[in-house]
Amino acid sequence: MRIRYKKWARPELEASKFYIDNPEEMKGKWKEFFKNSENSIHLELGCGKGQFISKLASSNLDINYIAIDLVDAMLGLAKRNVEEIYKEKNMEPSNIAITRFDIERILLILEKIDNVQRIYINFCNPWPKGKHRKKRLTHTRQLEKYKQFLADNGEIYFKTDDEDLFNSSLTYFEECGFEIQAKTYDLHNEPIFENNIETEHEKMFSEQGIKIKALIARQRGQVKNVSQIE
Repeated sequence: MRIRYKKWARPELEASKFYIDNPEEMKGKWKEFFKNSENSIHLELGCGKGQFISKLASSNLDINYIAIDLVDAMLGLAKRNVEEIYKEKNMEPSNIAITRFDIERILLILEKIDNVQRIYINFCNPWPKGKHRKKRLTHTRQLEKYKQFLADNGEIYFKTDDEDLFNSSLTYFEECGFEIQAKTYDLHNEPIFENNIETEHEKMFSEQGIKIKALIARQRGQVKNVSQIE
């Protein structure tokens, strides 16, 4: 999603207690940021305006959440949405962190010790052209990276409006040793998520009559060395 530059975004992010400006310094130390060692971490890749993660995190205080995006303007809106949702519930956003980072380089900020139990990928760019497909967040190239820090039996929750991306992703997950726990080509009539939170894109596509595809994949099998991924 393209979004206009917002000059207020960077100053507001830098002043926020739950924004991480240098996530590379947090690799292996995310539990210290959240100030607990018991709660697991859930991760959203491409959080956009933060409407999904703010509702999810504020409803599950026993889980810590990291939300990643690459655009300051988007993260600025996410920061404001988090603050608004938590304020409505009279709570402090102590179980959430947002950060700006390139997901292609995600192994620079996360590792096994961080205990990431679940990854959310919602309506990512489908990159339909063949030469661009390696950029898909569900491509085998990316999935092998996630496996480097995803906990044993960790899960990936994936939603999309794009049927080609969904079908290809089913293959990608299986190629990488993930087990498909559940899948649907019509999420709103065949729910596979408990208490599904509708994203902005999800609402838009549904109103256009486009059915939402979704899956839950669980990690199993051997994890490759980092040198084998590229």
